[in-house]
Parts: sequence; C-alpha cells; structure tokens
Amino acid sequence: MNHLSHAQESQFNPSHYSESLTAFTRDWKDAENIEVLLNFIAPKVPVSRRFEYKQTDTDQMFFSEHDDLRAQGSSFKRIEFYGQVIQAKTLNKGLTIRVDVDDIVGADWQERYVHLLMKRLYRNELRRTIAALKANANRTEKTWNAESIPDKDIRECLLQSAHTHGFYPNRILWGELAWYKRQDCYCAQDNASAYIVAELSREKLAEKLLVDEIKLLKKQNLGIQGDEIQGNEIFAFFTQNGLLKDEPSHIKRFVTPTEGDTLFRVYVEEHSKFTDITVEHYSNLAVTSSEGITQIDIQS
Repeated sequence: MNHLSHAQESQFNPSHYSESLTAFTRDWKDAENIEVLLNFIAPKVPVSRRFEYKQTDTDQMFFSEHDDLRAQGSSFKRIEFYGQVIQAKTLNKGLTIRVDVDDIVGADWQERYVHLLMKRLYRNELRRTIAALKANANRTEKTWNAESIPDKDIRECLLQSAHTHGFYPNRILWGELAWYKRQDCYCAQDNASAYIVAELSREKLAEKLLVDEIKLLKKQNLGIQGDEIQGNEIFAFFTQNGLLKDEPSHIKRFVTPTEGDTLFRVYVEEHSKFTDITVEHYSNLAVTSSEGITQIDIQS
C-alpha cells in the first residue's frame, strides 16, 4: 500500500485526528490572501453533506413587496425563491505531505506544513472558480491604446450587462496585466489629468464605476498550473458575502463545517522515521446563476 492511500485511510481513524492543528486552521491567514480572493468571487455557504439548492435568476435578489402588511388573523407573506432545484453534495478534498524526521526543525513544524497544505488547497479552489467564471461569462474584447479611455469601456460593459440582465454587477475581478494596460493607456496620453486617473486606487476606481469592490487577480495566485487566465481578463459579476443557499448570486462555494465549526480537519500519523500530515475539507463549487457574468479581454 502506498503512503497516500495509507494516509487517506487514516483520516477515518480517530486516533490520528489532531484537535490542536484543526483549531489552528480556524484562524489561518496567508500573505497572498487567496482565501479572501476566493470568497470575493464565490462566497462560502455552509450546508450539510447532502443538500439541494436552486438555480435562480439573479434579479430575484432585488425583489421587494407591496404586500408585507399582515392582516389580522393571518400570517405574513412568505418569501420564496424560484428556479430549478439541484440535488448536490459537498465533495471530500484534501492533500497529504510526508515529512521525514531529518526535515523536522522548530517547535511549530507541524503548523508550517499545515499552512503549506491549506494554501495549496485554497489555490486549487481558486483555480476551479476562475475556470467556472470563464466557462459561464459573456465575453467581450476591447483594444486599449493611447487613444482609448479604459474606464469608459468598462462602464459601457457594466451598463450593457445591467440593460440585458436587469441588474448592475457589484464586483470586478481585474487581471494584473489588464490593470497595467489601463495605467499605460492613461500615461501614454501625457497630460496631468490622465496621470491622475492612471494612479487611481482600486477603491477610488470602484467608486467611479459604481461597484462595491475591485480586486486584483495575480497569476501567481493560481500557481504554475493557472493557465486558465492570461492576465488580460476583467470579470464583472454579482454576489455578496453571508449568502443563504437559495439566495441568488452568480457563484457560490458550498462548504460543510466540521466539529467546532471549522472548515478543515487535520490528521497526523506518526511513524518511526517520518510523519504523514493530512488536511481535508468538504466543498462544492456551483454556478447558481450564469446570466450576467461579464468577461472583458483587453487587447493591445
């Protein structure tokens, strides 16, 4: 039996479960903010292992009622979301690393390997999320040069999405190369006003474009296998944090919490000359509404 299958079997052995390392994952942070970026695109929604959700039109997010007054002796109007019901379950994902006794350095060596595994697992999730965005986006090409007004091009795409689908995207994921191309366009115009626009922060640009937030997607966030993006893409979509499983949004990441309300479990299997450390979690990525996802590819 190879060490990987052995480690996978050990996941179901309570003696290998590490309560302290599992607790360590609860407040885990990484310098690249991969988890933050993942939740920006596909917010996590807690569910049981087997669950159902509705594929809905995103404009249901903006419904309001004229009849929310309760008549005496009756109940309040009940809100319901409409759409195709999908049966699903969260999938068991994880990775194992074998640490030789000669490589053990420092009292926190196990935490450092857990950090490495969690970073890799989140990067895998982010890569799947970007692939889902691309597969479901309405794609537009824009050519940017010294005569272009990049912010006007983006605003037009956002307004077109609002006109076609009935709602205005609230988040933008901006590829690193596309961000530099925007700056280069304005700098090439060689005037004071253009230089000011070129140096706008993402927060100020979000205000200008009337979206909640803009985040930068760096190719290194996806690792060396991140061939899903070239860096010249800009994605616009609608979603919010803290969603319920049937609330409309473009993409959700359904997760099943473990004991203690953590998203990960850690297992440590010690041998005489090496230790296997396994980190696992349960999740399932779903495009719950594909209408209105916009992808803008920037050409030079």
